[in-house]
Amino acid sequence: MNERLSGDELVALVRRVFQPRENEKGLAILVDLPDEQVPDNEDWIARRAIAVDWTAELRAHEAELGLKTTLVLYRNVHTNNGDLPERCWIHQGGPLPTSANSLHASASIAFVDMFAANPILLVPTQFSATAPLKIAAKKYPIRAATMAGFRHDMVPALRLDYTEVNRRVNYLKQLLDRATGADFRFVYPGGEALLHLDLRFRSAHASGGLLPNPGAAGNLPSGEAYIVPFEGETEPSLSAGELPVQFGNELVRYRIVGNKAVEVLTQGPASRAEAEHLAREPAYGNLAELGLGVLAGFGVKPIGKVLLDEKLGLHIAFGRSEHFGGQVGPAAFSSPEAVIHIDRVYVPETQPDVLVKRVDLVMEDGQALALMRDGQYVVTFN
Repeated sequence: MNERLSGDELVALVRRVFQPRENEKGLAILVDLPDEQVPDNEDWIARRAIAVDWTAELRAHEAELGLKTTLVLYRNVHTNNGDLPERCWIHQGGPLPTSANSLHASASIAFVDMFAANPILLVPTQFSATAPLKIAAKKYPIRAATMAGFRHDMVPALRLDYTEVNRRVNYLKQLLDRATGADFRFVYPGGEALLHLDLRFRSAHASGGLLPNPGAAGNLPSGEAYIVPFEGETEPSLSAGELPVQFGNELVRYRIVGNKAVEVLTQGPASRAEAEHLAREPAYGNLAELGLGVLAGFGVKPIGKVLLDEKLGLHIAFGRSEHFGGQVGPAAFSSPEAVIHIDRVYVPETQPDVLVKRVDLVMEDGQALALMRDGQYVVTFN
């Protein structure tokens, strides 16, 4: 069954998430369009329909909300967290174009001009725009809720008590801020993998679903604390060990040295593809994020989309990190299309053959703090 947000629910969501200020007059809903390189699909079509529906509902409540809503189109960038194009298009009404090839350059406007008119952004796109919008938010007084891969079955997660979500996320952020490292023990059929992530010289971030201040961008639905492991920019990173990731029925194991996946230790089609990716794009092997989601504690279940699934529990990302405070950005990749930040989510439904047996944080005093056992948090959120 397709869930939808009513106009009243959308108004309440915008007010809760952004807490609009008197001087803010514009809200933009951004969607990317398919092209000959990335063809359309049913979820993408449905997502654009959601954006059209939200635009109509918010326009009907414009006087109540105090924000003019604009639907903005742009060419998809072919990869998650690749840089945005320089220009976009204001949708003037009627059916949406089905391809970016229908967009005419003469009708486009600069993204920076769109930012100036619309300081509040909802971004239900095919490809994640979190990284470039975090960078843009450092330059322009915008705030953006990124919603890559959003689907109707994520709507219930928008109705959560985000005050409590935010409280739990900030509790985990404080733990990560005090930690110098994290030790993992993964168990899989026939073996186990041990991994240490170096968390020195880093500050954690809280993405609790609230974006009340200009200069911020984060996911919605939300509910995670996250940190970039130390990447060795001033001295060698201590991140090392093995990391297992399940791709379908195949388990791929990476050897980690200096916070980078430097080798694939397994055999199989997915293993070969991953080894080729690492050889082609070494920056892809950067361990870019340790994330701790909390939404499983609210009864939310995975749906096979990273936007929601990563908020349920542990996830570790590969690739781009500079938008989170790390050192690996687009320049480290061979082309704009190769830029990527991708999360590997460790919950039973997404990686059933990999059990997160143990996660301990190494605190500043050298003591170990038990964070997770058998995939569940053992810390108390109080």
